[in-house]
Amino acid sequence: MLHFNVEYNEYSICTLHISGSLTKEYIRDIYSQVKKIKLQKIVFLEINCKEVISLDNSGALLLVELMSYFSQRKVGSALKELKDSFRSILLFARKNLRQKPALIENKESKIYTQVSKLGKSIIDPIHSFILFLSFFGENIVQFFRLLFSPSHFRFKATMAHIEKSGAKALPIVALTSFLVGLVIAYQGADQLAKFGANIFIVDMVAISVFRELAPLITAIVIAGRSASAYTAEIGTMKITEEIDAMRTMNFDPIRFLVLPRVIALVISMPLIVFFADIVGVFGGMIVADSHLGVSYTEFILRARDVVETKHIVIGLIKAPFFGLLIALIGCFRGFQVTGSTESIGHYTTISVVNAIFWVIACNALISVLLTEIGI
Repeated sequence: MLHFNVEYNEYSICTLHISGSLTKEYIRDIYSQVKKIKLQKIVFLEINCKEVISLDNSGALLLVELMSYFSQRKVGSALKELKDSFRSILLFARKNLRQKPALIENKESKIYTQVSKLGKSIIDPIHSFILFLSFFGENIVQFFRLLFSPSHFRFKATMAHIEKSGAKALPIVALTSFLVGLVIAYQGADQLAKFGANIFIVDMVAISVFRELAPLITAIVIAGRSASAYTAEIGTMKITEEIDAMRTMNFDPIRFLVLPRVIALVISMPLIVFFADIVGVFGGMIVADSHLGVSYTEFILRARDVVETKHIVIGLIKAPFFGLLIALIGCFRGFQVTGSTESIGHYTTISVVNAIFWVIACNALISVLLTEIGI
């Protein structure tokens, strides 16, 4: 069991007598006793541990937090007559205390904590967005410097990233686009067959794939694949201090690490989207032929007659913007990695989520604007 006794003297010194087992099972009982201490009437607190018969890590942590709790309220404190066998446990608790007192709280501190968390959840995204704008500005400056000194352009690195982020992504993009075209045609086939409008499967599949689905699905796949890779690569370089070494040797990380990746993805995205257009429409052609009796030749001739070039162009114009967003976000989050491997996983996850969100938001914005101006 655990017992407490609080005494005051004429010198405004309060003595808290603790006796019994100061262990995890009983330490909750101390809170009500501590809250009864009238802080405004004392200048010093003595914690007498003479009759403490057992102490574990939880009890030692409580003693450390008690002293910190009163210290923050301008009240001095000291431990008295603690057994020598317990001092090593207390020393361990002091070394491993990583946060401000949390066991002893009042209503005001709880409210403050909740308000602080709310404020942090609002401020952090705003602060992150401002940092991203600054990062984007640095890239623009370095890009224009590169235009005036093309000899500094890392052509081999850019081509390597085009192969890695573009060419090697074709299999997964092909599979995804094929399945999307297949599903879109399959879902529309039954409805069109009811009205004898089988031929309109061409309009539905071709326009939706060219204009919206192929660019968006491709961008989401590349965001999950390349944004995570960029964050992990740059984050690892930051942890191993390679980026600091580059700065020491007067090499700008933006020019050497970010711009090759950004340019590579801006170049490769329209090519990947065009490939996704072909594969997605081919998936729709298979369903049209097997379920609606629209042959491949009829499908192609109908597509040539009804699908305007603007639908293909709109999808291809979106692609570079998506590539720019994905590459910038991936690299930006890579530079935010701190000195631990756990941080790489954290920021890689954030990178993918941010890239997918902004790709979808950008696609929605472009679609609304084009619809409003009648394109």
